[in-house]
Amino acid sequence: MIKEIVIAILWSVSPFGEAKVGIPYGLFNGVNIYLVFVVCFLANLLVFPMMIFFLEKINSYLLRWNWYKKSAIFVARRAKTGSGDKIKKYGFWGLLLFVMIPLPGTGVYAGSIATYLFKIKKRKAFVANTVGIFLSSVIVWSTTLLTMQGVS
Repeated sequence: MIKEIVIAILWSVSPFGEAKVGIPYGLFNGVNIYLVFVVCFLANLLVFPMMIFFLEKINSYLLRWNWYKKSAIFVARRAKTGSGDKIKKYGFWGLLLFVMIPLPGTGVYAGSIATYLFKIKKRKAFVANTVGIFLSSVIVWSTTLLTMQGVS
């Protein structure tokens, strides 16, 4: 069971799944339903401070290399043209809704990048990300439980 919890945590901090994958993985592998929710939520929550640190400290150093700079500009343009207008327009609520939607390309990684690009205050962004991650985790958790019981 420890192995399944560790893998669920790794999925929850991964940009390829976040808690949207960690929670179902843990549930389908027999981890306690409440434990998997709490552990995956907290693991996903840890991504925000790590991403902000990366974007503010390490990103500026890496921008010296052309290959990284091209990739960073590509990601920034996509973020600004995608949901950027709505996040800028609605601020806290736009960021919260963007992080909350349990779809690929949304979540705490995208929310952290939006916080950095649109210069949203970190405290406000952290609260928006926390509430958004919580609501997204509740949606994924409850949907997975209902699916496992044959309701959905």
